[in-house]
Amino acid sequence: MDLKSILNKVNNHTPTILGSETFSKFAVLIPLVMRDNEINILFEVRSQSLRRQPGEICFPGGRIDDQDKTEKDAAIRETTEELGISKSEILDVHPLDYMVSPFGMIVYPYVGLLKNSTMIKPNPSEVGEVFMVPLTYFLETNPEIYKVNLDIQPEKNFPLNLIQGGQDYKWRTLQMDEYFYSYDNKVIWGLTAKIISHFVEMIRDV
Repeated sequence: MDLKSILNKVNNHTPTILGSETFSKFAVLIPLVMRDNEINILFEVRSQSLRRQPGEICFPGGRIDDQDKTEKDAAIRETTEELGISKSEILDVHPLDYMVSPFGMIVYPYVGLLKNSTMIKPNPSEVGEVFMVPLTYFLETNPEIYKVNLDIQPEKNFPLNLIQGGQDYKWRTLQMDEYFYSYDNKVIWGLTAKIISHFVEMIRDV
């Protein structure tokens, strides 16, 4: 291998997130709904029959499949499957900043307009119910933010003798912000709340 080949290889490389090929990738949609001349955000309550996070509040979305050409396609597909609507009912879909979680997951959020909310027929195997919150609520309400500490625990056979400091190595303390909104006896938190907060800050001065 010569120097020119190495430099050509690097020059033709498209940067991505290191290690992201092993990450789980998900896409979600923030559905905007016009009701009584007011913009609302639609949320789902996950079915109690689901194995993961039953009863929690979320946006339509899910894992990106091989059949999805893009992250946007995945967000739209999941929304049609969960809300029982056709693709033609979802308009003006645009990306927000994507999120990398400390748990090996990348989430690609999108925002889009649902043309006719009366067409929604939630899939009961995935969705327990849907509800709407006026966008003005989020514009006028700051989320409550709490810290979650993440402990670093090296496995038993970790070679501490190979690193400077050994047993006394000072691992960096990791913290994660968890966001909470409370509306009409419903608690919106976690990634869903963080995505809302990002969206609201993005449009606040519109």
